Amino acid sequence: MLRAITPDELGAPLARYSHAMAVPAGARLVVVSGQLAVRRDGSVPDGVGAQAELIFANIATILAADGMSLADLVRINAYVTDRADMPGYMAVRDKVVADPPPASTLMIVTGFTRPEFRVEIEVIAARI
Repeated sequence: MLRAITPDELGAPLARYSHAMAVPAGARLVVVSGQLAVRRDGSVPDGVGAQAELIFANIATILAADGMSLADLVRINAYVTDRADMPGYMAVRDKVVADPPPASTLMIVTGFTRPEFRVEIEVIAARI
């Protein structure tokens, strides 16, 4: 069973994530490369919220190809290009993650390969 680690000696996480997730021996891992908000036709939605929704939908598709879902996430690394985009990304993340929420890092970066991209998300999933 996947288990959140929240030591009593630490304060609560600053948002909806876990300080750490324990993955038991024998669990299967899927490591997903950073995903950008690109539809199959190559188009990119406007706004960080729409981009985050598409990215998580694409990640769900990738995980489903190996019998997993967003409920199996143990780690999220996300990158946004503007501090103002953090709440929009976090609102989408908070809607799609299970309980306990995965460990998570959010960084502000200067940009991606194309200027229309506002967020990139990579994940690790585990299934027992």
